[in-house]
Amino acid sequence: MSRLAQTHGLTDVQEEILATVRDFVDKEILPVATELEHRDEYPQQIVEGLKDLGLFGLMIPEEYGGLGESLLTYALCVEEIARGWMSVSGIINTHFIVAYMIKQHGTEEQKATFLPRMALGEVRGAFSMSEPALGSDVSAITSKAVRDGDDYLLTGQKMWLTNGGTSSLVAVLVRSDEGHPAGTAPHKSMTTFLVEKEPGFGDVRPGLTIPGKIDKMGYKGVDTTEMIMDGLRLPADRVLGGATGRGFYQMMDGVEVGRVNVAARGCGVAQRAFELGISYAQQRNTFGKPIAQHQAIQFKLAEMATKVEAAHAMMVNAARKKDSGERNDLEAGMAKYLASEYCKEVVEDAFRIHGGYGFSKEYEIERLYREAPMLLIGEGTAEIQKMIIGRRLLEEYRFQG
Repeated sequence: MSRLAQTHGLTDVQEEILATVRDFVDKEILPVATELEHRDEYPQQIVEGLKDLGLFGLMIPEEYGGLGESLLTYALCVEEIARGWMSVSGIINTHFIVAYMIKQHGTEEQKATFLPRMALGEVRGAFSMSEPALGSDVSAITSKAVRDGDDYLLTGQKMWLTNGGTSSLVAVLVRSDEGHPAGTAPHKSMTTFLVEKEPGFGDVRPGLTIPGKIDKMGYKGVDTTEMIMDGLRLPADRVLGGATGRGFYQMMDGVEVGRVNVAARGCGVAQRAFELGISYAQQRNTFGKPIAQHQAIQFKLAEMATKVEAAHAMMVNAARKKDSGERNDLEAGMAKYLASEYCKEVVEDAFRIHGGYGFSKEYEIERLYREAPMLLIGEGTAEIQKMIIGRRLLEEYRFQG
């Protein structure tokens, strides 16, 4: 086990879960990750293994067939999986966010309908806020839901759905002006709908189209798509929580735990980059000795290890804060910001240590170098995190003059 990124105070159950996941990563993910990534191939066999381990239901309560574990346990598992291949952690993350939102905000009927099948991985989730014309400005959403008798008709185009093709349930945020007069704040006139669909691409149900995969620089294997709604008819019982106008808050709650997840992914990728860098530095010789014996390389390794340790500590703190029932948007924002930035820096240093070989697709660091940038924008850019952090600090340290 690595000397770095250890988590103190875990229960025997948590230790056993993490040991099982770590073993799975070493045996089932690392040996095939780079090959599958280069082919942009969905890791079906790995996903089946994760289902067998029960990871799709890790945080789903036991009464619905899940393991009922904490956010901390989940985040530590994600850290291990991202160390093997970040794309696999993405497959789990979007599913986890949807399950979390249903658990926290869904009606009893919605919980009973979806959570048991989600725990088994039979229903897999995706969630959708972004649109082609907007990024961080969620208030500018133009997709809308209009009441039509007992149903709603949804129209609009959504963007950047992880698991958009392979999922069978999408939580989608749209504007719904029903009961919200003109002038209502944008975030108070948004609703989350639960959209069931067939996995795959093309017309996946009447009024709903999932175009083919978006070709990306990295984060391959997992499918990222658009979603086009054109008169998509949904019954009123597919409004998350049963009431309109709550969607923004529900999504932000999901994104908050998602930021802990992205921090965990950054920690996992950084750990793997450090492992690759320190290993290569002891094998590569220049000027008659391994480059690890050169002071310049030792300085790099020291900086990399310190960043891995610091990011892990902040991620663990954010997860524990949420598990305690306290507000954790400050801690989650800090953890996501620091872990993603440090991940990029550690990966780049490992890339530099590899020299020219780091530029070769034969070396794993090349894959990590293309994956790390996604973490800089996923679940909110660094600028968004700084804005959240700054506002919360001003709340906590309000001037009393």
